[in-house]
Amino acid sequence: MKKLLCALGASMAVTAAMAWPDKNVTIVVPFPPGGSTDLIARTLQGKLQERLGGTFIVENKAGATGTIGAAQVVRSAPDGHTLFVSSLGPFVIAPHLTKVTYDATKDFDLITVAVQAPNVLVVPAVSPLKTMADVLAYQKANPGKMTFASSGNGSSDHLTAELYWQQTGTTGVHVPYKGGGPVMTDLLGNQVESSFMNINTAMPQITAGKLRALSITSAKRSPLLPNVPTLDELGIKDANVNSWQAVAAPKGIPADVKAKLHTAIVEILNDPTVKPKLLDLGFEIVANTPEQFTAFQASEFARWKKLIEARNIKAD
Repeated sequence: MKKLLCALGASMAVTAAMAWPDKNVTIVVPFPPGGSTDLIARTLQGKLQERLGGTFIVENKAGATGTIGAAQVVRSAPDGHTLFVSSLGPFVIAPHLTKVTYDATKDFDLITVAVQAPNVLVVPAVSPLKTMADVLAYQKANPGKMTFASSGNGSSDHLTAELYWQQTGTTGVHVPYKGGGPVMTDLLGNQVESSFMNINTAMPQITAGKLRALSITSAKRSPLLPNVPTLDELGIKDANVNSWQAVAAPKGIPADVKAKLHTAIVEILNDPTVKPKLLDLGFEIVANTPEQFTAFQASEFARWKKLIEARNIKAD
C-alpha cells in the first residue's frame, strides 16, 4: 500500500508539472513600479506568456528594502506559480542589515541572474570636479566633506561609496534618500555633490548633459560611456560593483518546471527583439545557470557581509 501511495504521489506530481502553468503565475517584484527590477520583470512577463502559455502577472510588493516581497515569495507554494524577480538587496545585502524572516541562501530555488549593470560616479554638470583626480584631490584636502547621495542605507549605490572610501582611504558624507528619484532631483538641483548611480538611471541625464560621469564600477568600460574610465584603470582596486536582477522561486518547485523557466528566460534575454533594448539601457545579459547563480550568490553574500561589518553599516 505504501509503495502504491508513493507511486500515485509521484504520478500526480509529474502530471501537475506537465500541466504547468494551470493557473496565473505571479511575478513578485519587491520594489515600486518604474525601476530597473520592475522593467526586467515586465520584459519577461509578456514573453513568458508567449512561450509557456498561461497568464503571468507582475505584483509590486514594495517595502523594507525588498524583504517584504521576498518573505511573501518564500511563504508561497513551491508549484511554479510564484516567481521572484529582484535586485541583489534581498538576496545578499538585507540579511546583513536587518532581521529577515527568511534564509536567503536556503529558501529560494535560484533560476538565473538575468542581467547586471555597473554604477557610475556622477556629479552635477555645474560641478567644478571634472575628473576622478579632482575628486580624490578634493576629498584629501577636505576629509569628510564631500556628499555622496544614495537611494537608501544598504543600497548598491551606498555600498559602492563605502567600498570606494575603503579602497581609497578617503571619507565622505553619506546622504541616504528613499529611492533613486529624490537622489536625481537633488543631484540635478546641485543639492548633493555626487552619487554612485546605476548606469540605467543615470544615462538619460548624462546624455542630456545634466550630469557628468567620472568613473564606472565595471571591470571594463561600458559601450555607452567609452570615454569614462573604470575605477580599476584609475588604480582603485577591488571596487568593481554590478547591480543585478535575478529570477528565483520558493524552494522546492518541480525540477521540470524550473528547467522550462530557465530555458525560456535565457531565450527571452537573448531574443533579438529584447537583447538590443536591454544593452541600450546599459544592462549586460548574464543568463547563467542555477548552479552558477548559487555560486555567485554565495560569493556576493560573503563579500557584502564583510564590507557591512567592516564599515559598521546599519539599516535605516
